[in-house]
Amino acid sequence: MMDKRKIERFDLKVPARIEGLGRRKNRDILDLMTSDLCSGGAFFYTNQSLPEGTKVKVDLLLPLGGLKKLISEYDHAYIEVTGTVIRRETRGMAVCFNKNYSIHPRKGNEDTQRI
Repeated sequence: MMDKRKIERFDLKVPARIEGLGRRKNRDILDLMTSDLCSGGAFFYTNQSLPEGTKVKVDLLLPLGGLKKLISEYDHAYIEVTGTVIRRETRGMAVCFNKNYSIHPRKGNEDTQRI
C-alpha cells in the first residue's frame, strides 16, 4: 500500500503530555510517548485514547543532542502545540497539530515534571 502522507514522519520516542481541552471540570491529562512524529502531528500509543474531535494541548520535550551549536547552552526544546484527535485505534490515537506553536529551549531536566 502506498503512503499518501505529504509530510515526512520520524519514528521518534519523545515524552509528551496531552491535555484534553473540553468543557469538563476534570480535564483528561495523559503522559505518553510519541511514535511517528512529524511537524503536522503524531501517533501516541495508549489504551486511554481520547474521543475523535477532542481538542488537545500537547507538550513535547525534544532532545537537541544533534545540534552542536546549542548543546553547550541548551539540551532540550520544550514544544507547546494544540491540535485535534483525528483517529482512534485499539493501540492508540493520532493527533493533528495546529499551525500555532511555541518552542522554548531548556537546559537539563528543567521543568520535566510538567511532561
